[in-house]
Amino acid sequence: MNFELFLAKRLITTKQYKSSISAPIIKIAIVAIALGMVVMMISIATGIGLQQKISDKITVFNGHIQITNFDDNQSDITITPVYLDSLPLMQLKSTKGVDKIYPYATKAGIIRTQKDFEGIVFKGVDENYQWNNFAEYIVQGNFPKITDGFSNEILISKTIANRLGLKINSEFNTFFLKENPESPPSVRVFKVVGIYDSGFSEFDSSIILGDLKQLQRLNKWNANLVGGYEILLNDFDQLNEIGEEIYYEIGTSLNSKTIVEKYPALFEWIQLFDTNMVVIIWIMILVAGINMITALLVLILEKTQLIGILKSLGATNASIQKVFLFNATYLISLGLFWGNFIGLALLVLQKYFGIITLNPETYYVSVAPVYINLNYILLLNIGTLLLCLLMLLIPSLIISKISPVKAIKFE
Repeated sequence: MNFELFLAKRLITTKQYKSSISAPIIKIAIVAIALGMVVMMISIATGIGLQQKISDKITVFNGHIQITNFDDNQSDITITPVYLDSLPLMQLKSTKGVDKIYPYATKAGIIRTQKDFEGIVFKGVDENYQWNNFAEYIVQGNFPKITDGFSNEILISKTIANRLGLKINSEFNTFFLKENPESPPSVRVFKVVGIYDSGFSEFDSSIILGDLKQLQRLNKWNANLVGGYEILLNDFDQLNEIGEEIYYEIGTSLNSKTIVEKYPALFEWIQLFDTNMVVIIWIMILVAGINMITALLVLILEKTQLIGILKSLGATNASIQKVFLFNATYLISLGLFWGNFIGLALLVLQKYFGIITLNPETYYVSVAPVYINLNYILLLNIGTLLLCLLMLLIPSLIISKISPVKAIKFE
């Protein structure tokens, strides 16, 4: 007689569960696993999504790595220019992992309109700037067109536009102070061609973007002088490694800084998400495991007489334990199926409809971002299944303690 097949049929029949004493406990165990999977999937998807979204926003305004003169090390405003000849540009472009390198410069100024005035930081970029990275933040208009000539087109934030009452095609005066404080400020007239809203108040409250050549003329620099260089990488995970390599390549007259080094407090904060995700995963697996242990113990207790009969017919403890664990695997898989179905449905709804919103002043995003990747979902399923089964090995050992004689008499 195939005892394992016989017992499996007796234990796994759904109709039998519905009429058995253990049915409510088994249902609770399945629901606990499903809910646990939903919570873990949402935790990882939103945690990684928020990390990536914040990192992407910082990258849009700073690149992954910035190369500047040492005089500008502690400032976001260009003070001393970088000579193109002093930078091993071709060597940096050939560095493994480097995607793009483009020049930039920054200068503080004051926008003056009939309504009000506002202090800003003008960031000048050239035609190689990756405007497509800004695409998702554009709320009105287009990107500035930067060509060989001078362009007065600028991209301004929604925050500044609302404060000053500026709209698309609005023109305004911007005053830039000269090195000699006694000299009158330089004035430039700019035209708004695009309005962005990144949700990152630190940038939205001050930064406008336009033609690098405007700053070169204001600072009386030739085309060989820029404020610095921004480097984009192919893989953010290689940031520290490539950042260190570039630091030693550029020589002693220049300095390089990764965005993690430039904004340490912010990246330390988003790294805490990793700890939160790990804690949530362990708690959910522990809760699911405890519920499965309870269900298995009740199931063993309910089938005590059957276990006694099978032992008297020659079934071994190992074969009976194997069937109970097989049965537990079925229940866990059922919970995982519903957990994956519900979890993926909720994540897809959030990804495409943005149902859950956040306060951008606290989280730097207005909609909770989600990251959906089949690899981490697969690992979650395999890990939950294996850990739950490992937790069930101990209660399954109770089967070996059951005496056939006493079990047959068990009521």
